[in-house]
Amino acid sequence: MFLPPEDPRLTPIGLRRDLIARGDHSDRSLARAVRSGALARPRRGAYVTGEAWRAMTAEQRYAVTCRAAYLQARTGVILSHASAVPFHCGPVWGFDQSVVHLTREDGFSGRREAGIQRHCGRLLAGDVVETHGLLVMSALRATLEATILGSAEAGLVVANHFLHRGDIDAANLVARYEMSMEHWPYSLTTDTVLRLADPRIESVGESRTSYFFFARSLPKPVPQFEVYDGAVLVARLDFALPEHGIWIEFDGRVKYEQYLRPGETPADAVLREKRREELIAELTGWRCLRITWADLADPGNLEVRVRRLIASVAAARARRTAS
Repeated sequence: MFLPPEDPRLTPIGLRRDLIARGDHSDRSLARAVRSGALARPRRGAYVTGEAWRAMTAEQRYAVTCRAAYLQARTGVILSHASAVPFHCGPVWGFDQSVVHLTREDGFSGRREAGIQRHCGRLLAGDVVETHGLLVMSALRATLEATILGSAEAGLVVANHFLHRGDIDAANLVARYEMSMEHWPYSLTTDTVLRLADPRIESVGESRTSYFFFARSLPKPVPQFEVYDGAVLVARLDFALPEHGIWIEFDGRVKYEQYLRPGETPADAVLREKRREELIAELTGWRCLRITWADLADPGNLEVRVRRLIASVAAARARRTAS
């Protein structure tokens, strides 16, 4: 999936050399426009309207900065690694958004300068795609590059996103890795991501939750666990630990804002979620653990909570058995 034409990440960029050559601006007028807020400067020598820039999220601004660096390149380059991910509508959580990653088409070795990391690498058929006048690594190759570039957790977020959406599949991901990329540096991280990746996981928060359980040597949860009332599916849980009598929900704001039903307020959605939780508890006898972004930022404390809940449920079961 590529960006739609109206996406903020595709906002027009004016390069200094072109603006001055056309007579639209001088260096002095550009400086005035930036000071007044009429223009913003994603990179030195690249400009967008100030209004568009102020309305963007951090991830959208990163994509615009990547496009600016691509347009300014004096040799043939491809947007790669984490810098290719936004142009497939993917998340760049956990990656350094102060650095743009470009792979040279000529195969020369890369270097880092002025917020740009240039890479070299052997390109295979299908590795490069074109979108909106940009050459970018395919979702398949960008996923593997992301696992080499960043942490296993950040790489897992990207891999699960594209697997869940159907842009790539696990077999092709492993096959492309085995063709040549297993010889790249830091590929042990890639090995970890390939073992953990799961197309059932739907969001950044869920991917991070899954990784948390792995990293803390906790029981492996089952994603998208289905709960039935007789033959009727009544709930699909983010994660479940069936043998421990626990289910896990990741509570991002999107759950209460993006999926509002017609006429609902966020408060209505919270009440609906509470009724859903009560029904699941009645049908399963399990207890619910809700995890938020703040919890994931404090994994030590979250681990204590998870282990305490597991022990609490086990103790309650033992008491019922004894009685």
